[in-house]
Amino acid sequence: MNIKLSRRVLSCGLAMTVLLGGAGGAFANALETIKQLGRIQIAVDVGHPPYGMLDDKAQQTGLDIDTAKLLAKDLGVTLEVVPVSGANRVPFLISNKVDLVIASFSITEERKKVITFSKPYGVIPVVILGPKAEDLKDASGLDGKSVAVARGTTADIELTKAAKEKGVSANIVRYEDEATTNTAVGTGQQDYMSAALSTAQAVADQNPNRDLAIKVELAAYPMAIGMRQKEPELETWVNEWITANLKNGELNKVYEHYFKQSLPEEMLNQ
Repeated sequence: MNIKLSRRVLSCGLAMTVLLGGAGGAFANALETIKQLGRIQIAVDVGHPPYGMLDDKAQQTGLDIDTAKLLAKDLGVTLEVVPVSGANRVPFLISNKVDLVIASFSITEERKKVITFSKPYGVIPVVILGPKAEDLKDASGLDGKSVAVARGTTADIELTKAAKEKGVSANIVRYEDEATTNTAVGTGQQDYMSAALSTAQAVADQNPNRDLAIKVELAAYPMAIGMRQKEPELETWVNEWITANLKNGELNKVYEHYFKQSLPEEMLNQ
């Protein structure tokens, strides 16, 4: 390689470094990158009503969709929804396929080892759904029973934990997503399921012939926005956005629309 060509290659390399976020570059951090691109990619589970779903016109809707739309609007960028399942929310985030995850994402210690969570913007009760006629007062009653759950979700975590703590031998049947889990219960392949309260209630309401009811509450988790670690500017902006929209009532308005009840008072005043 001659000297002129070497200098040309070096010059091009430096230009790319500046463009892609080198010292003093245009894309110095995640927040600035999003603003510069004018687009934010947010992962949402669109198969998990009422958090994410399709309406009768095949349009994406739900609590998490509305939350993502509000965030993008306030940031002044275009929203691109990236559909995910409970199992691939973390992989999509850490592999840079999305900027944020707003997908009924509960805060857990295990997840905090690999990603960062915002402050909570909602809550998710985790319950056991089962036959109304069955007398099931706690997780110990699941001994010998088959229980459906979506793989990698908080419901999976809590069901596994409860079975271990109670010393029960439950057959936990893990499906790859919420939609498949719900179908398995709705069609009678499974009689019990572990899920978020909203999901369990929707399955019961949509399948009245199954005569299902909420039997046990396993836990109640704060719901937050998932972010990559070491992106402090974006993390600060998201947390300030949540604080502002809890105080002005916008996030509570979205929550009330889908759950017909207000967020906890302590969350609104945090």
